[in-house]
Amino acid sequence: MRILVVEDDKDLNRQISVALEDAGYVVDRAFDGEEGHFLGDTEPYDAIVLDIGLPQMDGISVLERWRRDGRKMPVLILTARDRWSDKVAGIDAGADDYVTKPFHMEEVLARVRALIRRAAGHASSELYCGPLRLDTKASKADMDGVPLKLTSHEYRMLAYLMHHKGSVVSRTELVEHLYDQDFDRDSNTIEVFVGRLRKKLGVDLIETVRGMGYRMREPNDG
Repeated sequence: MRILVVEDDKDLNRQISVALEDAGYVVDRAFDGEEGHFLGDTEPYDAIVLDIGLPQMDGISVLERWRRDGRKMPVLILTARDRWSDKVAGIDAGADDYVTKPFHMEEVLARVRALIRRAAGHASSELYCGPLRLDTKASKADMDGVPLKLTSHEYRMLAYLMHHKGSVVSRTELVEHLYDQDFDRDSNTIEVFVGRLRKKLGVDLIETVRGMGYRMREPNDG
């Protein structure tokens, strides 16, 4: 899962980004409204953390432009404690949720998880596919209760496929949502990680759809 953090306070931006990375996300960062708008307008993100008080272009204007241009990614806005009007303006502009500063980082992580789940049509923090269980809160997976030893890259791929279970996910989509801007998009990394995941799962849950991509499916699906 790929997240964009738009926050002009460099220390806070770093803290949020590190927390998200530790939770298994790939994170891009922006430090002003214009840069944030550009990235959100040109790159595919699974969620965006957006501060309201930004230089160059304020967060409300950034959000309004995204929504006006048809950008539908979930957006979590950061607001000041004493500015209730910012919360109202943010929700009206198209925000999906908000967190008030100062905040506990666990709250940000929980709200981001919830936004991504809801965007994919899931209500629970635990996702299932046959004997496979993915715990998005703990960033872990197990087969019939036996923990899987996954690298961070393997977990991110599995999580994305699980969130979109039943849908065909192209190789390009996987690259765009699992890696940052500097990733070599011509590499065969996706095929390598799919192969590793299949070996670790031990059951045929990841289907190759010829010419289209991959699909997570229940073991007995046709």
